Amino acid sequence: MKAITRHRYGSTDELEFEELPRPEIRDDQVLVRVSAAGVGRDVWHLMTGMPYLMRIAGFGVRAPKQPIIGRDVAGTVEAVGADVTRFRPGDQVFGTADGSFAEYAVAEQDHLAAKPAALGFDEAAALPVSGTAALEAARRGRIQPGQRVLVTGASGGVGSLAVQIARSMGAEVTGVSSTTKTDLVRSLGAAHVVDYTRKDFTRNGVRYDVILDVAGNRRLRDLRRALTPKGRLVIVGGEGGDRLTGGVHRQLRALLLSPFVGQTLTTFISKELAEDLDELARLADAGQLRPAIDRTWSLGEAADAIDHLQDGHARGKTVLTI
Repeated sequence: MKAITRHRYGSTDELEFEELPRPEIRDDQVLVRVSAAGVGRDVWHLMTGMPYLMRIAGFGVRAPKQPIIGRDVAGTVEAVGADVTRFRPGDQVFGTADGSFAEYAVAEQDHLAAKPAALGFDEAAALPVSGTAALEAARRGRIQPGQRVLVTGASGGVGSLAVQIARSMGAEVTGVSSTTKTDLVRSLGAAHVVDYTRKDFTRNGVRYDVILDVAGNRRLRDLRRALTPKGRLVIVGGEGGDRLTGGVHRQLRALLLSPFVGQTLTTFISKELAEDLDELARLADAGQLRPAIDRTWSLGEAADAIDHLQDGHARGKTVLTI
């Protein structure tokens, strides 16, 4: 099979387009013939091994344990292990796999779900990592109908889905994005859009019941200023920071501060489990959730797709078609 690999951490210059043996599966695993793979910030982190904390967490300290990159996957079940009960060959699925930038990928059955009938493979591949993060953020926010909800990073992979999920829960959603992406955020159903290059949402006098801070870098005191006295801040990921921990310091500070203030400041570690994938599929089939696809690239163009994402050009999610 063809696959995109890297044998040491670094930039897209380290990526190789290789011919590899088709992977073997264990009794509890599924072999997926990949039709599409999502390109998100998680791919960049896995490629570069940054921050260093993720290497210590099990991805390989000196070199990556898994040479093939990619996690989001959508495709067709090629084979199943003896203990797999949820799928059979020919099923169309989506979820996460260990090394999805390839013609075939191995996945745990608990990290897959039936592909939404309303979505094509490219759209389904945009959902797993970003969609489960957006779904969990909305749950942590305890969003109620009629509440004011603000989503930062609303034009990105996670943020564009968080806007739609919050809207499906009955919230009045405000999305924050750059000038060139405000039209996208409006098209997702946001009632209001803030262009952060022109206005500072933390100083405009509006207070929100819930803020979903998607991969942001705003200071906690600024975010708290935009919350109601009993509001909830959910920090989703984080960028910037040092090379060791990245943006995790904001999450840690939020958790330490939360017990001493009236507002709830929280975060989470996302897990792409079957029950959450099923919920995303239900929302998609009900017409309440549709991934915004920036553009699609071929497998051989993976380096260009990652650079496009890293340069900040992507609107929604970027996808490889295979």
